[in-house]
Amino acid sequence: MINNNLTHHKPRCAFDSTVTISNGVPIETVFKMLGHRNIKTTQHCAKIGKGISDDMKSLHSKFSIHQF
Repeated sequence: MINNNLTHHKPRCAFDSTVTISNGVPIETVFKMLGHRNIKTTQHCAKIGKGISDDMKSLHSKFSIHQF
């Protein structure tokens, strides 16, 4: 069960920052690409993206060990 209000901004923020920041795109560039009014918003997205990226790497390593 999801207890948070979901908007299109949360997944967009997480996806965009996961794809860009985790691949070395400077936060200033991501800030401009996302059209945020304040870089603090982008920094928040970067934290979300980093967490998702780390979780996915962990998940990938668990499954890549058990490939047939």
